[in-house]
Amino acid sequence: MFDVSKIRQDFPMLLDESGRERELVYFDNSATSFKPREVIEAEMAYYTRFSANIHRGDYALSYEADQAYDSARQTLARFINADEREIVFTSGTTQGLNMAAYGLKSMLKEGDVILSTLAEHASNILPWFRLAEQTGAKVEFIPLDEQGRLTVENFKKALHERVRIVAVAQVTNVLGYLADIKTICALAHQAGAIVVVDGAQSVPHRKVDVRALDCDLLAFSGHKMCGPTGIGVLYGKYELLEKMEPMMLGGGANKRFNSHGDLILSRVPDRFEAGTVPIGQAVGLAKAAEYLQRIGFDAIEKQEQMLQKHLAEKLKAMDNIEFYNPESDSAICSFNVKGIFAQDAASYLSSRNIAVRSGNHCAKMLVEFLGTDATIRASMYFYNTLEEADRFAQALQGCTLENCIDIFL
Repeated sequence: MFDVSKIRQDFPMLLDESGRERELVYFDNSATSFKPREVIEAEMAYYTRFSANIHRGDYALSYEADQAYDSARQTLARFINADEREIVFTSGTTQGLNMAAYGLKSMLKEGDVILSTLAEHASNILPWFRLAEQTGAKVEFIPLDEQGRLTVENFKKALHERVRIVAVAQVTNVLGYLADIKTICALAHQAGAIVVVDGAQSVPHRKVDVRALDCDLLAFSGHKMCGPTGIGVLYGKYELLEKMEPMMLGGGANKRFNSHGDLILSRVPDRFEAGTVPIGQAVGLAKAAEYLQRIGFDAIEKQEQMLQKHLAEKLKAMDNIEFYNPESDSAICSFNVKGIFAQDAASYLSSRNIAVRSGNHCAKMLVEFLGTDATIRASMYFYNTLEEADRFAQALQGCTLENCIDIFL
């Protein structure tokens, strides 16, 4: 049974020094999530019990680190239903998407097309802009519907014979809409295109099965799914990874090289993990994956849907709120307080111990669709509560221009 009060006891950031719940309402989970105690302890175990480099030492301590790192890869493979050879550890979604763009460069030529949308995070559009510039390809945009969704119908209209890469988010980070990636992949593959998925906002919140989706590449971050910062995953179909060029070269990424420049790369996925890898973070990420699986994504989705519906009803009832995504598929509510700059409203909420994000949320093209430079984003996770949503809504009722000015005086 899902017991949010019990779950909250797992998270030190939600508790004060005496173990009682803090006054903080943390609604910035799309930016980063809190970490349960067992994840922190798992990473600490690497630093305190078997802190050695991997695949380099002929001694017991290094072997223990080897086993922990290799086991982490296996855990993440099971987490998204992939082969362990298809799991590349990265620093996060941004690095993963940049690695994808770099690795696909040889597969593009002048006149080819990369399809994306105006709703993408910078990490899933800037690498493709650069790739287009380097190859003579061009980026085209799939029109969003009136709500800001990527629909299958609009994707069909945008898809044509020159499209070689489709790069889209499974769940967008501002409006929280879920794309039908499985259907998009099927249509793209019929047209001979590769599909790259930004999973930063989907993998932490719902069960993602890469085999069922049939996506070619998918990137996500550890810190958004109760794991450490500085670690993420790039999943790629094994046959595709074998064709891709690694973005970085160095120790561990090669079998041998000589003074003539002859180079033999390591096997996949090692060739994509040059240098000393984030061993402790990988151990912590594996524990985070196990933690989420133990809670269960059915329970996580149910809790988040309840929170989203509850808060959305509160926001829709307020005449001082401009609400941009009342029908969000995730626990993301993006809005503005009428007549008040987004950052000022967020500062007012901060004065009430409520943490939200304000600005364009790295989705700088979306302002062209929304018609506003900045929004406030309240993003919830499974450890948030209805009581917190009520407290948040109550604080918004007091968010007037006069009260915002008062906090700066």
